[in-house]
Amino acid sequence: MPAPRSLGLPDSIRALLFDLDGVLTRTATVHFAAWKRAFDEFLQRFATGQREFSQDDYNQFVDGKHRADGVRGFLASRGITLPEGSPDDRPEAATVQAIATRKNDMVLRELDEHGVEIYPGSVDYLRAAKDAGLATAVVTASANGEKVIAAGGFDDLIDARIDGIVAARDGLRGKPEPDTFLAGARALGVAPAEAAVFEDALSGVAAGRAGGFGFVVGVDRVGQADALAGQGADVVVQDLAELRAEDS
Repeated sequence: MPAPRSLGLPDSIRALLFDLDGVLTRTATVHFAAWKRAFDEFLQRFATGQREFSQDDYNQFVDGKHRADGVRGFLASRGITLPEGSPDDRPEAATVQAIATRKNDMVLRELDEHGVEIYPGSVDYLRAAKDAGLATAVVTASANGEKVIAAGGFDDLIDARIDGIVAARDGLRGKPEPDTFLAGARALGVAPAEAAVFEDALSGVAAGRAGGFGFVVGVDRVGQADALAGQGADVVVQDLAELRAEDS
């Protein structure tokens, strides 16, 4: 079934692939806070004199990527190389896996204490897509994708989930490589050209473009519209409700 024009998409689109954090849910701020605490604690203990982790660091090196890839990318930007370590490392250890574990522990605690806040315009858009008969998937680097979707109350609107657990199991490379989005399209039984990607991360938009998807929507939550367009977004909006308004 083609995408109705009321969704602001080309007629060729049959399936929608949504990033989770920052597109459907407001958990991007939770992730930023957790990353900042984990990295700032590390820098204070092992790399004194380095400036603190910033929103720009998050946007460039961490957002949309697997946790360990985010750790490696940020540290490389500061000229720091750490041993890989293992998931069993103590959270305070100076290894890639320890920092990743520390960050995830803080995110889980925040989710348990405060739950998940959704973007109403995005979930309304998701519901309209399902009502129109389009297939939907969440594609996220988070290993907590299932928990976040359930907590957000829209699990009945999602046909497939490609998250950090699936990526690790199937050996899928993280964004900006297109592997996870391609897996989402396969799970929905469509060709990439028949699917639209919805992303707020620069790496995610780049992945959508690299995968040859039919339409890439950049969702600008942090004032990086030009950068999202520069990575290949076909259109950039601040909220998915704008897509419906354009053709209403």
